[in-house]
Amino acid sequence: MSILKLLPVNKEMPMKKLLIVVPCYNEEEVLPSTLKTMSELLSKMISDKMVSPDSRVHFVDDGSADKTWKILTKACKKDKLFEASKLSRNFGHQGAILAGMYDNTADLYCTIDADLQDDPNCIIEMVKKIEHGSEVVYGVRKKRDSDTFFKRFTAQSFYKVMSWLGVKVIYNHADFRMMTQRVVNKLKEFPERNLFLRAVVPLVGFKSDVVYYDRTPRLAGETKYPLKKMLSFAWNGISSFSIVPLRLVTLMGFLISFLGACFVLRIFINYNTHGSVSGWASTVTLITLFSGVQMVSLGIIGEYIAKIFVEVKRRPLYIVDEKVKNDL
Repeated sequence: MSILKLLPVNKEMPMKKLLIVVPCYNEEEVLPSTLKTMSELLSKMISDKMVSPDSRVHFVDDGSADKTWKILTKACKKDKLFEASKLSRNFGHQGAILAGMYDNTADLYCTIDADLQDDPNCIIEMVKKIEHGSEVVYGVRKKRDSDTFFKRFTAQSFYKVMSWLGVKVIYNHADFRMMTQRVVNKLKEFPERNLFLRAVVPLVGFKSDVVYYDRTPRLAGETKYPLKKMLSFAWNGISSFSIVPLRLVTLMGFLISFLGACFVLRIFINYNTHGSVSGWASTVTLITLFSGVQMVSLGIIGEYIAKIFVEVKRRPLYIVDEKVKNDL
């Protein structure tokens, strides 16, 4: 049993307002279960005087094409613990999280995905850790036994590559975390448009802690992160926080120049020894190889230039189209 579970919440401190931000994208199948679970959880925390009665669960509809917004609107009118925002289009998972946090005021902010594969009961333990001095609490998976071999291999490779590139991320942590208002205010000072929160939050600093949990299977609906999106997400994280790929391009340039010099030397020796130069196939192979490396190098450089292009435009991270909450 966790030691924190034996520690009571400090009753002498004033209760804090908790805002649980839940990004949603085409989640009509899983929302009924999620709404019930989150209402019961927050009601219990309020009744136990862990958080203030004005604490809320804020759902962010990230441009869903199904009945997600209709379900959320109906739920908000029935339950005063719920409120929701609808973005004008799909801004992506990170944008939806920021919309929920930046457009609302609270003492504590917790983010969790709508499928609740991350254990929502850990939110109670997160609040306890905040009460005992932490300002950021990360939800971390204990293990990945439930994942397929491919999913487990790619996830572990991602964390290893990020670490090798010098990017500080929490191993086996996604976007299930709790932060104080001070941390969120500091996050707002990060002006970049290519925000990768898994790496940005550790950059803020302040005292942090972790809560471990077992990830459960998705109850309904389909994952919103197929292979294509996962690869795009991983590259965004790498290119936003590391210039190592650009240095590798430079290194490859020196290596190819060296190989080219060796090849010229070989031609010179063959010509002076045999009076002719043979090896048409090897020449074509080298040209093809070097051309491929050049194209890959230009592609990597182009990706970084594209990020600069996006950053200088200063486009908004999200646009809120509509809000709904129970005013009773």
